[in-house]
Amino acid sequence: MEKLKLDDFINYTFLSGIKFSNNGEYACFIKHNTDLEDNKYLSNLWIYNVSEDKYFKLTSFNEESDFIWLDDNEHILFPATRDKKDKERKKEGEEFTQYYKININGGEAVKAFKIPRSVTGINPINGSEYLISASYNSYNKELDGLTEDEKEKELKRRKEEKDYEVIDEIPFWGNGRGFTNKVRNRLYIYNSKDNSINEITDKYTGVGSVNLNEDKTKAIFIASRYKNKMELTDDMYIYHIDKDKLQNISPYDNFSYSYANFIENNIIFTGSDMKGYGVNENEKFYRLDLSNKEVECITKDFDRSLWNSVGSDCRYGGSQVRKVDNGYLYFTTTEGYMSYLNRININGDIERVIDNNGTVDGFDVVDGNIIYIGFNGTNLQEIYSKDKKVTDFNDGIINNKNIIKPEKVTVENDGVSIDGWILRPIDFDKNKKYPAILDIHGGPKTVYGEIFYHEMQCWANKGYVVFFCNPRGSDGKGNEFADIRGKYGTIDYDDIMKFTDYILDNYKFIDKDNVGVTGGSYGGFMTNWIIGHTDRFKAAASQRSISNWISKFCTTDIGYYFVHDQGGSTPWEDQQKLWEHSPLKYADKVKTPTLFIHSEEDYRCWSPEGFQMFTALKYFGVESRLCLFKGENHELSRSGKPKHRIRRLKEITDWFNRYLKNQ
Repeated sequence: MEKLKLDDFINYTFLSGIKFSNNGEYACFIKHNTDLEDNKYLSNLWIYNVSEDKYFKLTSFNEESDFIWLDDNEHILFPATRDKKDKERKKEGEEFTQYYKININGGEAVKAFKIPRSVTGINPINGSEYLISASYNSYNKELDGLTEDEKEKELKRRKEEKDYEVIDEIPFWGNGRGFTNKVRNRLYIYNSKDNSINEITDKYTGVGSVNLNEDKTKAIFIASRYKNKMELTDDMYIYHIDKDKLQNISPYDNFSYSYANFIENNIIFTGSDMKGYGVNENEKFYRLDLSNKEVECITKDFDRSLWNSVGSDCRYGGSQVRKVDNGYLYFTTTEGYMSYLNRININGDIERVIDNNGTVDGFDVVDGNIIYIGFNGTNLQEIYSKDKKVTDFNDGIINNKNIIKPEKVTVENDGVSIDGWILRPIDFDKNKKYPAILDIHGGPKTVYGEIFYHEMQCWANKGYVVFFCNPRGSDGKGNEFADIRGKYGTIDYDDIMKFTDYILDNYKFIDKDNVGVTGGSYGGFMTNWIIGHTDRFKAAASQRSISNWISKFCTTDIGYYFVHDQGGSTPWEDQQKLWEHSPLKYADKVKTPTLFIHSEEDYRCWSPEGFQMFTALKYFGVESRLCLFKGENHELSRSGKPKHRIRRLKEITDWFNRYLKNQ
């Protein structure tokens, strides 16, 4: 068996977007691989033949990020920008999406139609009409309908405007999206016969998830309308396609809706009033009877998050996580430190349908038959049909590399059970002493589990003990456990330190004098907090961190509402409270050599948060280093450019090698 190396992730296969054909005879999915030479990912469509239990490559454009099945069950529609002229036109500022059509039984992909918008979602209504959502900037004049001279003038104006950024609302930027001022995701009807496009929502309304009823005469969607400040509440709408009528059907005011779909003559939807636990409150399921408009919460005692929050740095691309089939809504949950697939009927009866030792990252279901992408144990992502493993893309890695199985550790603190794990180093010898790394997850409302985590496996293969846990604030154990509003750096810090004490006291092969700490996002905040409150760690690596709740409030894409909600105040209500919970306040106490990792286009935990902490440590004479990645955002460790991901992990590993190993 070979040792796992820092750059071995370039040989992994990542999977996403799996969807059945309408008859359930085939499934299409996106396979992603790394191109290190060009520093990018190659993404192509693959087909799984259910009856023959075989899968094969369908496309070779290397840029397929989305697709839909057409009603004939033989053709797939997908967006791509292949033509040199199209690429040049996009560079000039023209917005459009070129769609290709391909037959799964053979033949080349052919151009289908070009929609004059940046499409974010598409649903076929009939042979020529499509319900689409598309990004719209109200500062730009639409090009369709303009003469060639008018179009040229508008494109020239857009090119000149790239030198300026006008801001008159919040949020004004978004992680991975850049500046988003006056940009909305709007809803349209597109007709491919005459290339016409008709607006459904106005320029101030941003549309979320969209679903059609069975006969495709109605669409239901969640939307938020604002001009100056985006609120956390939104509304639920039905668009009557056959009548061209838009109807607000929101049964509750001041409510955060997240998903809605049709089941018979009912709407099943999820959401929260956020009154109990704020923006991170677990949502519940509701039923809206369309015949009498009566609404009812059908899961009053339900207290689990409706998504997969089990962390890994070995995913790429997005997948469907909710689907209606035969009177049930299928959905994922995070429970404990795993994610599961469940289904609920209109009466609120919930049944677990996929219960494996890992995660459900994305799925589809037709007539009760389920196919999904997930992690199982310490395996990398594969496709499964219920309990049957369908693909073997990553078997070569798993079978030929040293993969360490996490050992479960449970620690009690303040009457609360904290789940954690430890990875022993490769070629473990109980008579030796080993340096160790404490790794802290982001969120905070996410979890670590027992699935494959590349960076931790690498460190274990390099001779480190790695240990990690899910302190209070984490997901998987209900609202009360996850609620640390106004308490950041208190009970969560106590949990992590209690867990650290237990590990160091009970695993005698760890060298207590050579322990490091790292984490990203919330884990970066906690790393900054830890080094200001204890000198027990020999070195630290703080990634995409928060150091100052006051500066974060007015600068990051989520600051103005996240800080108020999670920090428990604003800079005007109680500045002292925010400062008390800011790691920067305690920077004069730091003695730990610290590496800071930030990304230039991370607007979630943006670079000045790292700059402040780095400057403070340098000012007080603490050994520190900051590595800023250009062209990257908050997702650097998970979907950043391959060379950047290698450099990031090398920076952290070299830092720990320097302070924990080289005595």
